[in-house]
Amino acid sequence: MSNVINWFNLPSTDFDRAIKFYSSVLEIEMMRMPSPDGFENAFFSNPQDGGVSGSIGSNPQQKPGADGATIYFDVDGRLDDVLQRVEGSGGHIVMPKMNIGDFGNIALATDTEGNLIGFHSA
Repeated sequence: MSNVINWFNLPSTDFDRAIKFYSSVLEIEMMRMPSPDGFENAFFSNPQDGGVSGSIGSNPQQKPGADGATIYFDVDGRLDDVLQRVEGSGGHIVMPKMNIGDFGNIALATDTEGNLIGFHSA
């Protein structure tokens, strides 16, 4: 086992708005795909490329929230730029950039759906 985590799914209440937020903040193109449960997912990276990845889901039974686990996105070398795009894309910075010593810097934000997310830069 190379990673303890291999997949995550962030719920959304407005699927298209969530895709727009993450595409803008992370400057990525998300791949949309229907899922076997009849809903839609948008992938942060191609799951077939290996490594840890995840998606935004459109299943209304899964509710966004800031009280559960926090997913940290690897934005190595781009943390300041990413944080500058959060609020303009509809999110809110909860904890500004904080140095964590030898491990680099982190920051926390909420996305447009109300999910608490983190950003990490080594």
